[in-house]
Amino acid sequence: MNVFLYPGQGAQYPGMGTDFYENSDAVKELFDIATKETGINVKELLFNGTAEDLKQTDNTQVAITLVNLAATVLLKERGITPEGVAGFSLGEYAALATAGVVSVQDVFKLVKKRGDIMQSVCLGLKNKKGETGMAAVMKLTPEEIETVIKNSGLDGVYMANYNSPAQTVISGLKSSLEAIEPLLKEAGARRVVHLQVSGPFHCPLLEEAKTEFEKFIETIEFKDPIMPIYSNVTGDLIKSGADAKKLCGEQIISPVRWIAIEEKIKSANFSKGFESGPGKVLQGLFSGIDKEFKVFPSGTVEDIQGIEE
Repeated sequence: MNVFLYPGQGAQYPGMGTDFYENSDAVKELFDIATKETGINVKELLFNGTAEDLKQTDNTQVAITLVNLAATVLLKERGITPEGVAGFSLGEYAALATAGVVSVQDVFKLVKKRGDIMQSVCLGLKNKKGETGMAAVMKLTPEEIETVIKNSGLDGVYMANYNSPAQTVISGLKSSLEAIEPLLKEAGARRVVHLQVSGPFHCPLLEEAKTEFEKFIETIEFKDPIMPIYSNVTGDLIKSGADAKKLCGEQIISPVRWIAIEEKIKSANFSKGFESGPGKVLQGLFSGIDKEFKVFPSGTVEDIQGIEE
C-alpha cells in the first residue's frame, strides 16, 4: 500500500514543478485551474519567480500546493496511486484534494485565502508586538523542550512542529525565541536554528487568522474522505468532511503532530511512501523514526523516473 506525503511551506525553490508542466498535459490544465482560481500567474511565478517571490506566504501556499498536486498527477500517470495521504502543515491541503474532501478548484481558493490572511495577520503582529518567527531545536526531545518553555517564564514562545524525536520547531515572538535559546542549549540542545519564515506559524499568536479563515471555510464544500487521511492537529485519521472543515481552522494555531502521523502510518501497514512535492524534508523526518520505511522523493520528473527504474 502506498501513502502519498505532501511537503509544506519551506520546501519551495525557484523553478520547481516546471519539468512537470513540460511533461504532462494534465499538469498544464492544473496550472490553468490554479491561475483561474487564485488570480496568480502561476506559470510565470514558477518559471521566472525568484526565491524572494516564492517566500511570500500568499505566493508560497498556492505554488507548493500546485507542485504537490502536479507531482501526484505524474505519479498516477506512471501507475503509482495512493491508498492513503498525509500532508505537513500546508501540505495537508493537497492531501485533502487527493482524498476527495475538497475539489481541486476549491483547494486553490482555500490556500490563496489562507495565504492572504496569514500574510496580513503576520504583518499586523509585527506592527503590534514586534518581530516574530520560528526556530528548529536539534537533539532535545519534545518533552524536554516543553519543560524548558514551561520553566522559562517567557511569554510568546510555543511548540509548533513535532518533527521527529530529535527535531522540534518552536514559534513565537522573536525576542522570546532569542531569550529561550541559551536555556535550550543549557538543557542539551545541540543547535537552535532560526528559520527564514514570515510569521509565527502554528501557535496561538495567529488566533485572528484562524477566526478570519474559518468564516471563509464556511463557503467551501467539504466531503467525507475516500481514503485514509491524517490530521496535523490530532495526528490521527480525519473521519468526515465536517471534521476536516473544523480542523482546517484549528490547524493554523495548533502544532503539527508529525511524529504521531508517522507512527499511525507505520501501524497502518503502508509499505511505501512517496514525497509528492518539492524537496526531501519528509523523507528525512521519516528516517529519523524508522529507517526501514522507504520514502521516495517525487518532486521532479527525474525523481519519478528513478522510482520506475
